[in-house]
Amino acid sequence: MPFDIRQLRYAIAAADHGSFYRASRTLGVEQSTLSRAILKLERVVGSRIFNRSRAGVTMTIAGARFIRSARPMVANADRMVTAMRAAGQGRAGGLKIGHNNAVSAGHLRATMLGWRHAHPDVELDGVEADRGALLAELDTEEIDIAILVGDAGYDGFQHEVFWSERVMVALPDSHPLANHDLLHWTDLRRERFLLPVADPGPEIHDMLIGRLSVAGIQPDIRMHHVSREGILSILGGGFGLSIVCEGGTGARYPDVVYRPVHGEQGAALIVFSGYWRRDNGNPALRRFLAYVRDRYSLAFDIP
Repeated sequence: MPFDIRQLRYAIAAADHGSFYRASRTLGVEQSTLSRAILKLERVVGSRIFNRSRAGVTMTIAGARFIRSARPMVANADRMVTAMRAAGQGRAGGLKIGHNNAVSAGHLRATMLGWRHAHPDVELDGVEADRGALLAELDTEEIDIAILVGDAGYDGFQHEVFWSERVMVALPDSHPLANHDLLHWTDLRRERFLLPVADPGPEIHDMLIGRLSVAGIQPDIRMHHVSREGILSILGGGFGLSIVCEGGTGARYPDVVYRPVHGEQGAALIVFSGYWRRDNGNPALRRFLAYVRDRYSLAFDIP
């Protein structure tokens, strides 16, 4: 019959205290229970671990070697239990967040850094990709949650609006509009815009069409098969303007400045929403959703 961790724990306590009585008091068990467990352990290993006397117990030579080997076994078992409990409570394990926008500034960056500080034992990983790829990875549970520009619904996923960010114009510092602290949509109707074909370029394209189209005249928008970083890198050469979300303004590019855009109701904003599977059983996801809900004073159900 094999021995168990409880028997090892009892034997280590007896060795540390030199007494079955004191060991049982420390562990909160009856002395007879501890004594019987250690006796069974000795029968299993085929050798006496302790010499017993009225003064207490001392380890035999074989017993000292056995206790020395038992200590790391019990410590490893304790660590395993602690890790499993932490993972079950969302305090350990891993969390994988997908996103389709930059995180050099803004709420997503602040949220990820705040969560990482509050949950240092949870391995946090991020994936930046287009919306379609992220939704596919969400469906196959390769990521736990996708945080995307906009507020579109998709079958099979729960989604909630998490926050809004300011819409920013990226323009050369030599451009006349760069002298303004903020810009209005009406200031931008004659400008050329460069946007990436990749996310969030399509959402920004549609927003510009809605904001700048007037009397059948469409804004000048050029879609390019390069990254947003590639576009921002050349704006300083006078090729045009671009639109970015506030989360992308932490990165600096040569001769490029950022200015917020205002409409009739104040600062132009763009929303970001979180998407996740209701049947995702990752406890860290539930804790992350609760963290976002509390951080931004939201109200939504967490499965």
